[in-house]
Amino acid sequence: MAASSSSRFSPLLRWMGLTLVVLLVLQLVAVLTLWDWQEEAFRQLVVERLIGQAPMGLIGLLLMYLSSRLEDPSEERTPVLWTVCIISGLLAVLLTASLPITFGGDQQMQQQADQQLAAKRGQLEMARQQSKDPALLQQLIKQAEATGQVPPGATDEQKTQSARAFVDRQLDQLETQFKQTEQTSKVTLSQRRYGGSLGAVVLIIAFTILCLGSVL
Repeated sequence: MAASSSSRFSPLLRWMGLTLVVLLVLQLVAVLTLWDWQEEAFRQLVVERLIGQAPMGLIGLLLMYLSSRLEDPSEERTPVLWTVCIISGLLAVLLTASLPITFGGDQQMQQQADQQLAAKRGQLEMARQQSKDPALLQQLIKQAEATGQVPPGATDEQKTQSARAFVDRQLDQLETQFKQTEQTSKVTLSQRRYGGSLGAVVLIIAFTILCLGSVL
């Protein structure tokens, strides 16, 4: 009774797995039709799509593997298992070949992030230096007086304090923006490094194990 139930269930697993593998292929074909391998952006797009969709293919191949084992446990090398072996091996090879591109993209993104942060840090330091210039405070006081923002009867000390408070608020905003940019950069790089580069290594190991386990 259990064997009969497993035999009926195995075709469903096989078709579900095959569907996931086909979807993976379609996702890759959709990108490859725009073929422009000379462009770094295109290479990064292909690699990101491959790594991002590979888990779906891994699940699909695993379902196909299970369906073959449920259907005929005594048979070691069925056509389905050979199919799983070939596709798993191919994906493992493609992911391995994509590692240099992935690592190169990580380094390029790191350099761009460092340059952006260095530019913003320079702007913040420049603003801090300018805020210490008494001439800047006098200019802000004159602008406030010209626009009517200074209360009538305000003393010079009150005017200076108001101008200093305005400068401090601007510096706080710049510093907050710098910290937000720095945090966003760290999160983006971390996601790419662990979800992309290291994720590809994990997928390579998984596809290799599935490839060997299908025929050994």
